[in-house]
Amino acid sequence: MTTWQGWQQFVHTPPPIPPRPDDPPRSIEERLAYHSAFVTVRTPAIDTLATSVRTLMILGRHQQTTARPSLIVTGPAASGKTTALLHVGRTCHLAHTRTAPPPGKPSHAPVPIVYVLVPPGATAKTLAAEFARYLGIPITTRMTQTQITESVCHTYNQAGIRLVLIDEIHRVNPRTTTGAETADLIKDLTERIAATFVYAGIDVTQTPLFTGVRGAQLAGRASLIECGPLPARLGNRHPFTDTVTDLENALDLERHRPGTLPRHATYLHQRTAGRIGSLTRLIRQAAITAIHDGTERITKTTLDAIHLDHHAETTHQPRTRTPTHQTPR
Repeated sequence: MTTWQGWQQFVHTPPPIPPRPDDPPRSIEERLAYHSAFVTVRTPAIDTLATSVRTLMILGRHQQTTARPSLIVTGPAASGKTTALLHVGRTCHLAHTRTAPPPGKPSHAPVPIVYVLVPPGATAKTLAAEFARYLGIPITTRMTQTQITESVCHTYNQAGIRLVLIDEIHRVNPRTTTGAETADLIKDLTERIAATFVYAGIDVTQTPLFTGVRGAQLAGRASLIECGPLPARLGNRHPFTDTVTDLENALDLERHRPGTLPRHATYLHQRTAGRIGSLTRLIRQAAITAIHDGTERITKTTLDAIHLDHHAETTHQPRTRTPTHQTPR
C-alpha cells in the first residue's frame, strides 16, 4: 500500500462481507479466507478519527500561508492505530473519487490519498525517497535530498493530494542529527504540500518526537487522538462487550451459539488487555481452529488453547487453584 498502485488495489478491493441469512453456504476454503481477512469493526477511535479528518480537511482547504492543522493517532501496540488510519484513508479516497470530475485520461486519475511508512533509521533523504516512490517519481542516487523534496512537492501538488497518512512516526527521533533533519523534512512537506497530514505511532507523547523546539512545533499544530485499549465500562456503556458482539455477529461458523463470546467479555478483556488487535486476532484464530477441527463453534476452551502476542500473554495471568496438601498415607 506504500505505492499508488498498491493503494488503489487496497481501496478498490471489496472488504470482507459477513454471511447473510439468505446466502448459500460458503466452502471451507472460502470461510478460512474470510476469517483470515475478516471485517473491520468500527471502534470509537475510528469514529473520532473519521470526524476529525473530515473537519480538518475542510478547515485547511484554502489555507495558504502556514502549515495546515494535523492529527496524530497514538496508543500502545496492537491498539488498532494502523487499522483506523487505513479505514479512514479508504473512506476518504472513495468519497473523493465519487465527487471528483471524471479524468480526461487514465494518467490523470485523481490521487487524493498518500500512505507512507517511516523506514527504520529514517534519514531525511530516505523518507523523501519514500514519498517519491509512492507516486513513482523518478529519482537517482546522485540526487540530493533537496532535489528529491522539490520533485515530490511539485508532483504532489500537481496530482491534487488531499490527505497524507504517515505511519510509524515514532521511528523519528529528533534528538539525533538524522532524526532532527527528518523532522525538519516533515515540517517542510506540511508547509509546501496542500494537504492534511495525519500521523500514527506507538505512544508518540512518550517519545522524543514531542520534545524540544521541533516537538513544540508539532504539538502546536497537531491534535492528538488516543487509540488505547477499549474500556470494559464507560459510564452506562460497555464498549468492549459491544465490540465483541460485533465480531461474533461477523463469524461464519456452522454451529456457533450467538451470545457465547459476549458472555465471556470479562475473560476476553483480561486476556487481551482490551486491545482491539489482540482481540480480533484471538477470535480469528479461534474461528479458523473451529473450522479445521470440525467443531464449528468457539468456546472458552477453544480460546484458552490459543497463544496470543507476547504482550497479551504476559498481561493475562489466569487464576490458578491453590493446591490442596494431603498427608501421605
